[in-house]
Amino acid sequence: MTTEAPSDILRYAAFTADPAGGNPAGVLLDASALGDADMLAVAAAVGYSETAFVTARDDARRRFTLRYFSPLDEVAFCGHATIAAAVALADRLGPGDLLFDTPVGEIPVSTVRDGGGDGDGPLRATLVSAPASSRPATDGERDAALAALGWAPSDLDPALPPHVATGGVHHLVLAAATRARLADLAYDFDGLAAVMRRHGWTTVQLVHREAPGLFHARDPFPVGGVVEDPATGAAAAAFGGYLRTLGLVTGPTRVTIRQGEDMGRPSELTVDIDADDPRVRVSGRAVPLPAP
Repeated sequence: MTTEAPSDILRYAAFTADPAGGNPAGVLLDASALGDADMLAVAAAVGYSETAFVTARDDARRRFTLRYFSPLDEVAFCGHATIAAAVALADRLGPGDLLFDTPVGEIPVSTVRDGGGDGDGPLRATLVSAPASSRPATDGERDAALAALGWAPSDLDPALPPHVATGGVHHLVLAAATRARLADLAYDFDGLAAVMRRHGWTTVQLVHREAPGLFHARDPFPVGGVVEDPATGAAAAAFGGYLRTLGLVTGPTRVTIRQGEDMGRPSELTVDIDADDPRVRVSGRAVPLPAP
């Protein structure tokens, strides 16, 4: 079994044009010979919240099979690793459309270079999520999460009620009433992980609405062995479904999510939602990282 990161592992920071920002992801463009235990071991050796593995590829059709592993387990879908893998492929094949076969279904991704043409601007990728939606969280779900976070019900924004949202994988959405509450995050790692495993949540998405089209977010990810994600594309897609469910989307709507600011790794996610389309588009740049 593989016990260290292979020499051909790629590292990208997603949802940023600055290597010091964004969410790092590992990308292995040829994982066809690796088994599940090997991929898990590689992800643990890389140490990022997720690593994307291309287990089958058809370069001519620009179609690829992706799997995602955190340091602790396989994840059905990961947005920032999808963006990283798309940019890694576009770096080698050229910008254009890609199709990823993932455990949550087909995920189309388009890639373009900022400024257009074949210049040297950062590449931007836009993924089209699995159908996104949400449902109200139960009192038990909400209260268990609040207890592990050390939050009180009065810390929540009553205009944005707790929901369980999905865009392929599930996330509990909790909206903080103030930016200061969101910034002050010190939670019970094991306690929150237990709550999340019990309910099948991939992250807990904590948000604060600064303006109708601007949100700040933090995403604890203890079930993946990570305290917090600096950028979470899967949660951003689910959040688009949440906004639609709440009736806050009545036509084509663009929302910006700023994440990672309180970690010192600022990220920007662009979320496009349409009232008549169950799928959500999540866009962001990605840039290579040097090998450690």
